[in-house]
Amino acid sequence: MAGSSSWSRALMQISPYTFASIGIAISIGVSVLGAAWGIYITGSSLIGAAIKAPRITSKNLISVIFCEAVAIYGVIVAIILQTKLESVPDSQIYAPESLRAGYAIFASGIIVGFANLVCGLCVGIIGSSCALSDAQNSTLFVKILVIEIFGSALGLFGVIVGIIMSSQATWPAKTA
Repeated sequence: MAGSSSWSRALMQISPYTFASIGIAISIGVSVLGAAWGIYITGSSLIGAAIKAPRITSKNLISVIFCEAVAIYGVIVAIILQTKLESVPDSQIYAPESLRAGYAIFASGIIVGFANLVCGLCVGIIGSSCALSDAQNSTLFVKILVIEIFGSALGLFGVIVGIIMSSQATWPAKTA
């Protein structure tokens, strides 16, 4: 049994439900991490810049809202992926169709989670620069806000790719 210690054999022995569940957890967990990181970056700059120009506080809260949207993207995709899970008889749990469904949900969760992590960082950094530049020159706010919207689109791209990938998750039909 020379192949018994190979990675492919080990991965084939892990339940597709385990892969799917880990993908769902990564989708929501890493998305929330990206949102928190972005809020941290934006919020610290916003508070610091508001000392010099208190007028920017309410205007620049939009950057925090954009960061929070990243977490909502992860929650939405996690709910969509959770609805893709179906029960399969024990005899078909390692069928190729079950493995493909588990891997598709896993890959979808990874893509959404890490796209939202990068999106949260991007929106946080842009929001930070928006707060700092708005404190110096209020005419720059709208110009940088447009760039922040483009940065926020990265998360939407991840959601779209994740939904497309999860459409491959079809479990074997139950036999009566």
